[in-house]
Amino acid sequence: MGTLVYFSSASGNTHRFIDKLKTPAVRIPRNKTEALPIIRQPYVLVLPTYSDGEGRGAVPGQVIRFLNDAANRSFLKGVIASGNRNFGPFFAYAGDVVSKKCGVPLLYRFELAGTDTDLYRVQHGMTEFWKRQS
Repeated sequence: MGTLVYFSSASGNTHRFIDKLKTPAVRIPRNKTEALPIIRQPYVLVLPTYSDGEGRGAVPGQVIRFLNDAANRSFLKGVIASGNRNFGPFFAYAGDVVSKKCGVPLLYRFELAGTDTDLYRVQHGMTEFWKRQS
């Protein structure tokens, strides 16, 4: 079974979602002076989207720094992205960007801190996803 790695901004939406999942997870720190985690096991990345109206800047800088470590990137198996539906075609766009650049599937998208339905889908989806990975 793999793990979850996530980034959450000051809004805390992604952090609240992870807390409600009740699944162990490793947080990528917001503070750029803190050491980035070193992940040496399969994981799914959960991240929010921060893009302008044209999709620029969608992936948070700390996530880019984390994925620039080739070893961290090599254990990435999938992505779950959050966002705000107000951004239309760029809703949860960071997931699209990371999925494409790293060659892993975008597993799910949710809005803001997610709903109970999102939690259920992610919990059960991750169980099935890790079964298929092994």
